[in-house]
Amino acid sequence: MPDAERFTLPADGALSDDMKAAYARDGFLVIEGFKSPDECDALVDRALEIVDDFDPASAGVFSSVREGEGRDEYFKSSGDKIRCFLEDEAIDSRGELIADKRGAVNKIGHAMHDLDPVFDEFSHGGGLAGIAADIGFSDPLVLQSMFIFKPPEIGGEVMWHQDATYLYTEPESVTGFWFALDEATTENGCLQAIPGGHLGPLRSRFRRLGDDLKIDVLDETPLETMDAAYLPARKGDLVLLHGRLPHASTANRSSLSRHAYTLHVIDGACHYTDDNWLRRAPDLPLRGFL
Repeated sequence: MPDAERFTLPADGALSDDMKAAYARDGFLVIEGFKSPDECDALVDRALEIVDDFDPASAGVFSSVREGEGRDEYFKSSGDKIRCFLEDEAIDSRGELIADKRGAVNKIGHAMHDLDPVFDEFSHGGGLAGIAADIGFSDPLVLQSMFIFKPPEIGGEVMWHQDATYLYTEPESVTGFWFALDEATTENGCLQAIPGGHLGPLRSRFRRLGDDLKIDVLDETPLETMDAAYLPARKGDLVLLHGRLPHASTANRSSLSRHAYTLHVIDGACHYTDDNWLRRAPDLPLRGFL
């Protein structure tokens, strides 16, 4: 697999014409050094504090490999909360931890950007608002945040998927703002994506039907991965991911962590359909980057 092209944000903070063209062509864009190492470290430190304070007995297991796991009420009601989800390989057959908490958590989700001051500061600002405008947003709203641990040796694989499967608007608008908080390499599970794959169809929808969650197949065209590119990233890099872009990451079997943070953003000019799984209480309305 080839590595993706990398770009440096111009001094005025606006995407260059070359950057806009690359994003339109590939469906992703790697922007170097968007966040400082100190900002990344502050987010990791705060995430570890959240992990230290949570009770594993109350948590769900999150798997991005086997459909249906992590889909209990703990997951379904997490859209406007801060909750920790365990790695599949962090518990034994009796449901007991086989690693300490810091090495057992897969992710934290899904409203840290609104509910925690440290995450709030990281997740908002004019720089992000400007980039959102440059890629076509008229009213960017931060719908979801996820802190991904991908811990050493047991960090789980993330299967090939499209974000619009899980966060759907009419017309489609969801975009991922993915931040590398450690160096992400081919050894510890950096992102992979299919250049131009966002130009293909949306393959499926993950919907809430009453109390149930289900995946509906919309198009049986397989996600071709032979032409996938690695997206290695340095600490502080920002990767933009189009909502239809097929992307994934391998398991982390290395001795190094691969912390990352993702914001999923939708356009307020679009309709967020009622059958989306992620819901928020009326007293926590969506906010933009500013």
